[in-house]
Amino acid sequence: QENEIKLLTAEIERLKNFGCLGVSPSLEGLRDENAKLKYRLNFLRKSLQEERSKTAKSMININSCLQEIFGAAIQAAYPDLENPPLVVTPSQQPKFGDYQCNSAMGITQILLKTKEQKVSPREIAETISKNIPANECIEKVEIAGPGFINVHLRKDFVSKQLSSLLMNGVQPPAVGKRKKVVVDFSSPNIAKEMHVGHLRSTIIGESMCRLFEFAGYDVLRLNHLGDWGTQFGMLIAHLQDKFPDYLTVSPPIGDLQAFYKESKRRFDTEEEFKKRAYQCVVLLQSKNPDFIKAWELICDVSRKEFQKIYNCLDITLIERGESFYHEMMKDIVKEFEDKGFVQVDDGRKIVFVPGFPVPLTIMKSDGGYTYDTSDLAALKHRLCEENADILIYVVDSGQSVHLQTVFAAGQMIGWYDPKVTRVAHAAFGVVLGEDKKKFKTRSGDTVRLIDLLEEGLKRAMDKLKDKERDKVLTAEELKAAQTSVAFGCIKYADLSHNRLNDYVFSFDKMLDDRGNTAAYLLYAFTRIRAIARLANIDEQMLRKAASEEVLILDHEKEWKLGKCILRFPEILQKILEDLLLHTLCDYLYELATTFTEFYDNCYCVEKDRQSGE
Repeated sequence: QENEIKLLTAEIERLKNFGCLGVSPSLEGLRDENAKLKYRLNFLRKSLQEERSKTAKSMININSCLQEIFGAAIQAAYPDLENPPLVVTPSQQPKFGDYQCNSAMGITQILLKTKEQKVSPREIAETISKNIPANECIEKVEIAGPGFINVHLRKDFVSKQLSSLLMNGVQPPAVGKRKKVVVDFSSPNIAKEMHVGHLRSTIIGESMCRLFEFAGYDVLRLNHLGDWGTQFGMLIAHLQDKFPDYLTVSPPIGDLQAFYKESKRRFDTEEEFKKRAYQCVVLLQSKNPDFIKAWELICDVSRKEFQKIYNCLDITLIERGESFYHEMMKDIVKEFEDKGFVQVDDGRKIVFVPGFPVPLTIMKSDGGYTYDTSDLAALKHRLCEENADILIYVVDSGQSVHLQTVFAAGQMIGWYDPKVTRVAHAAFGVVLGEDKKKFKTRSGDTVRLIDLLEEGLKRAMDKLKDKERDKVLTAEELKAAQTSVAFGCIKYADLSHNRLNDYVFSFDKMLDDRGNTAAYLLYAFTRIRAIARLANIDEQMLRKAASEEVLILDHEKEWKLGKCILRFPEILQKILEDLLLHTLCDYLYELATTFTEFYDNCYCVEKDRQSGE
């Protein structure tokens, strides 16, 4: 932006001279051009100003600052080294300072390999330390053990950052150009109920969207519903038999799961019904209005059921099912054919992608399309029509090879360059029961998600009554606490586990108010709010104090809490890169326990024994 401002200013000057000299054949044209340039210039200046003011209010990522400082020191100490290792991490124990730079060991290896120089890591650490540039955040450095550089932060620096945080609020570090992120998550199938397998994609996907929105990205949340395909043939045929007047009277399909099972049983056992089901598919795909109406009716019943769950878990999605991409599929097949990537195998059209053993089938021998075709169409639309800079698929680990093949096919045909556009599969493991086997009901069926949420509500209410909350809360407050605890605990239990691992679903563990659980965090949060209420100090008073006084961090627990609060931007940066949200949960738990330590050691509020004030 700064460069463009310089260029535009020079151009405006040049046009001014033209006008003065009377050289221009069309002064009117010049004035127009001049006005456009000035408008653009003002727009750029304003946007740069906003960006700068936002950056000034943003929280500082201390780890990034230290990396810049140590990067400069290593560059000055060893200018000939290409890409030397740069490792800065928070210290695990106070005696090792606040942060550590652990680059010396890596540099020792590089010098030995590339220059055959044998230098001890400790010596390298000393050389790096001598070259640390002047900065506002480091108080002192010490060299420990074989070559660790222990960094002690300046208290006035930390104090200044905390005051700034209090005055400006929690502003994430500026992300630069506002990138577009498309997240594909939840994605249940029409006519089938959402089960516990959909829980993880829905919760993780929603949280990732909130994360990117909080960091200032433009986020599109997509629900890739399974709303098209051969199963609709048997569903429509069954609908015609069961509710022949469906076109004029809305059919009362209460239990869509039972309806699906009945139609599947008939499809598997009645030859005549099976033939009719195939004809229904053909008529649906040829957009026959009566069959489109039947399809819409079935989709609507499902939608209402899904929405109940999305309302409980506070999920926001834009529906864009497989049917949305149906018209694009023939163009996808043609594009792969035109570029010479298609082979014909037993009537099927297949595409081999280098490095992947199983080909993609983009057209079946009967001329129908497959999941491969619709996934390619969705990928192209998101990249080329939605212009996504970042594209995230929150889908279980079992789909990993399929998705990687689809992504590689998109690269092969030239839809995107992975150096410019990030396309990622945020995979997750399965939900297990307490017996460490796949989570099922006693009868061996998949657990319905709505049943699970209702059980959560019941357990949360039991827990609240055990704690005698029903005696102090109004009916309305009790209901709000019940839903917060139930759904908060279910979400947090999922998010606090590394998504790549399978996790054991246990109501007892997630409702426990000890350990890294939502119940404990809700308790800690309530306690903090109670202190603020008792102290009778509002945010305005705090902001005023922060702007007029220096925050002194004398007590060790106060110093520990201050540093912990300021690690938030580092955590944010890490999870935006690796999409592993449990790191944020670990941080929140650490923050809550660090606060409790501080509260137990440093009085925030005291009651006067005589007056009760």
